[in-house]
Amino acid sequence: MPIEKLRPSFTFTEDRLKELQAVAPEAFADGMIDWDTLREAIGEYLEEENQEHYGLFWPGKRDARRLAAMPSKGTLVPQPGQGVNEETTHNIFIEGDNLEVLKLLRKSYAGSVKMIYIDPPYNTGNDLIYFDDYKISPEDFLKELQLVNAEGTLLSTNSRADGRFHSKWLNMMYPRLILARDMLTEDGVIFVSIDDNEAHNLRQLMSEVFGEENFVADIVVVNNLKGRNDKAHIATAHERLLIFKRPTFTEVGLDLSEEQKKDYNLVGEDGGRYRLLGLRKRGGADTREKRPNLFYPIYINPSQGEVSLHKDDTYTIEVFPQKSDGSDGAWRWGGKKVEKERRTLIGLQKSTGAWDVFQVDYLEKDGAVRRMKPKSVWFGTDYSTDSATKEFKKLMGDCGFSNPKPVPLLVDLVRYATQDDDLIVDFFAGSCTTAHAVYYSNSNDGSNRKFIMVQIPEKTEPNSQAQRAGYHLISDIGKERIRRAIKQIIPKDKFMLSSGDFGFKAFRFEPSNFKEWQPYYDKDAQELQLHFDQSETPLIDGWKPERLNPEILLLQGFPLDSRIILLDAYTANTVQRVHSEFCDHELFICLDTRIAEDTIRLLNLREHDIFVCLDRALTDEAKIRLADRCNLKVI
Repeated sequence: MPIEKLRPSFTFTEDRLKELQAVAPEAFADGMIDWDTLREAIGEYLEEENQEHYGLFWPGKRDARRLAAMPSKGTLVPQPGQGVNEETTHNIFIEGDNLEVLKLLRKSYAGSVKMIYIDPPYNTGNDLIYFDDYKISPEDFLKELQLVNAEGTLLSTNSRADGRFHSKWLNMMYPRLILARDMLTEDGVIFVSIDDNEAHNLRQLMSEVFGEENFVADIVVVNNLKGRNDKAHIATAHERLLIFKRPTFTEVGLDLSEEQKKDYNLVGEDGGRYRLLGLRKRGGADTREKRPNLFYPIYINPSQGEVSLHKDDTYTIEVFPQKSDGSDGAWRWGGKKVEKERRTLIGLQKSTGAWDVFQVDYLEKDGAVRRMKPKSVWFGTDYSTDSATKEFKKLMGDCGFSNPKPVPLLVDLVRYATQDDDLIVDFFAGSCTTAHAVYYSNSNDGSNRKFIMVQIPEKTEPNSQAQRAGYHLISDIGKERIRRAIKQIIPKDKFMLSSGDFGFKAFRFEPSNFKEWQPYYDKDAQELQLHFDQSETPLIDGWKPERLNPEILLLQGFPLDSRIILLDAYTANTVQRVHSEFCDHELFICLDTRIAEDTIRLLNLREHDIFVCLDRALTDEAKIRLADRCNLKVI
């Protein structure tokens, strides 16, 4: 194998090019795209020049898309002592700008996240705290929008705020949603809380990123039954929850309430509780005229109540889906499904003497209580902002954090979409309600879901209640919320008896351990040589192994919760062996300045394993021998 220089240069653009080359190899020549050949391969699907088409467009969109593909210039540094059960936990809290953090995570967590929930800052017209590199000046913005001439004179009655009000917010959201999509599993789902200011634009944006066909719902969450009087004309009583899925997502469903369980008021011979559901369709297109294919006879055995699609000497009672007014209706199921599920159907004679067909719907199926499909409007005291604030203050005291999301709302989302050991991400974590909900859900159903929380180190207001309580950053509130949630859910006297993962490990976004390459444009040969000499060692001055190790993990596609074994007992060097269930190979890291021959000989390296070390730590002969055994990468 060739010896590779380890550099922090990974971008998903590289992977996408490889995918494109796999399906259209003829469109590549010397590693570059041959656009004419690619156009011929695309054929009729190629958009004609200047052809109009439907979509959401705004100034800065192209740069925002490019920003998602640019590599991060930072790394994640462990913060030992800030977490709980740090040696064994798989839960992660990261303090940093979520755009940079998502870039660092996407190689290791691509296609690994089952659920994403975010509550991004609503567009109130105030400045956002997410400062991205591609922003343009207001003057350039207006020129691009053709609202001013070259001299800066307004050509429209629109104010400066009218365009930038939406564009600035969309430019912030667009690259983050692109990165989020790459992290979701093929059966994953994303939930986004939003208000009316950007709900329409956000839905169009998410349709572009995730595909319009993957839109699930626009849920109305009633969080203030009294309504807020801060707007003219309407007292706002709700927020929105947009749901988009990946292609194969299937919901787990919500728990039935105790009231709903009471509907299952019949008991079968096996002791199982059930209810009867009429097979006739009710509501919507429920007439023969609208659904002619669902109007057909079903035959009943009057002595046993069994049903069939065929009439004979046993099945003698003919039943059509008749509405209460005597008009022709429609069945809920087609004939094929009736034939397949007929053991779950029963024919019964009503008090009027007429016969009808019912579905026997059991409360439990395969030993598990059935779950329900949620409706498009969610309301109740559990979802109210007032209730959420009161519960938050009980846990955290008056720490100055306003409008936390209700834990029951997040619990419902977690239980609706995930189970077992699924991974959940919230990259606008705030006070970490999502982490709280994951702990609560696991403690109730015995699952072992994991989370990654990301929160920018936003400063709390000077002289605020938060600062008086000792919280100088919003991220500090989030970490403390997680610690207290663990103690609330798992009391101290029962903590050691818990089999779940009630812990977390903290990381912080900091500049990369690798030097950033600085181009040299002068023609002085000596200066150029000095420039190369200074760049020969790619690491910054004062780098430390404990800071560099996590960066190496992420660059090589290993998640932050990978199992790390220190191999210093039988080798002359300090070697870290990294294993993850998501990787079919292992990673070995040795950052000693000199690696002994015995160390290389004793390591159990396989062909696809990766060994990372300093370039100067091995002789040229040792590099060649090691490269023959594994995938060697040097720094």
